[in-house]
Amino acid sequence: MSLIKEYKPPSADDLAALKDELGLTGNAMADLAGVSSNSQWRKYTGGESPRAMSQHILFYLAAQLALSPEQLDLVLKKMAEIGAQIK
Repeated sequence: MSLIKEYKPPSADDLAALKDELGLTGNAMADLAGVSSNSQWRKYTGGESPRAMSQHILFYLAAQLALSPEQLDLVLKKMAEIGAQIK
């Protein structure tokens, strides 16, 4: 049941612009995207051949920017219903 038929990831410039727009550090962007560290985030935004951001990482990032805390709580509750342990 995928809502996405085709996916073209944002460019490294798009992601760098988002970071600048939000005024966040690389570590904060890594947290927002659910990746391990600033160095992982930089793989999406720099270097000779930046890594393409997968749709599930971008979805996670966008959900945190678009959904209210109450809506995010509903997602977390659903995750727990499925069997995740969330602290």
